[in-house]
Amino acid sequence: MTAPMAGGRRRVDRVLDPEFVADLAGTDLQTLSAKRLDAEQEEVDLSYVRRLIQGRIDIATAEQQRRSSGSTESLVDQLASILSDDNSSTTGSGRHLNAQPSRVDEHRRVVERVVSDVRISDVATLNDEQLVNAIDLLRRHEEHVSKLRRRVQGVVDALAAEIGRRMAAETEATFN
Repeated sequence: MTAPMAGGRRRVDRVLDPEFVADLAGTDLQTLSAKRLDAEQEEVDLSYVRRLIQGRIDIATAEQQRRSSGSTESLVDQLASILSDDNSSTTGSGRHLNAQPSRVDEHRRVVERVVSDVRISDVATLNDEQLVNAIDLLRRHEEHVSKLRRRVQGVVDALAAEIGRRMAAETEATFN
C-alpha cells in the first residue's frame, strides 16, 4: 500500500487530504455525515488489510516457533489455531466497526503483492535468517497500514465531534 498522495484519486487520499476536514463548522450536516461514512469505510478497509497482513505474520512466527520447539507437525495442520482470534498477536483500536470491507479484491491484491515476494511466500522453505527478514518486512507493512488507519481514525473523530457538537447545540436550543 502506497502512502496517501495529495490530490490522489483513492479514498485514502481524499480522506487524509487536509481539505477533507477543513472548515467543518461551515460544512452542512449532510456533507459532514457523508464524509464521516466515507472515512469510516476507509478505516474498515485499512483494518481489513491490516488483519490480512497480521495473519501472514502469525503464520511466519508460528513457523519460527515450530522450528525452535523441534516440532515436526505440519504448519498446515496448525492453521486453524494459528489464525484464530484467540491466537492473534495484535491488538486493535477497540473501535466497533459496523461496516464491511469494500474493495475486498483490491485489498487482497495489495496483500498478495506483499507476500508474493519469493523471499516470504513459502515460510517453510525459508532458512532462519530469511524467515526473520520476512517477518520484519511484513511487520513494516503492517505498521505502515496501522499508521494510516490511526490517521483516518483522527479524521473520523473530528467529523464525529463536529456532528456531535451540532446535535448537542440543536438539542439545547430545542429545550431552551
